[in-house]
Amino acid sequence: MAQRPLDVLNRALGSQVLVGLKGGREFRGKLAGFDVHVNLVLEDAEEIQGTEASKRYGTLVIRGDSVVYISPAE
Repeated sequence: MAQRPLDVLNRALGSQVLVGLKGGREFRGKLAGFDVHVNLVLEDAEEIQGTEASKRYGTLVIRGDSVVYISPAE
């Protein structure tokens, strides 16, 4: 059976994800919520540069139109 994108995100709730944005910025955090526009809420969010966390944000809201990819984080 084919998986719909929002179903995949729903299963990822509470898990660590890596989010890539337009312009090359990346954020890692626990996926706390999302909506049909793929606006995301990350908890314990941190900006990633290379392989290192460069800045910590706590709770972060990311606008869906800037999201390029969402991937499981290690």
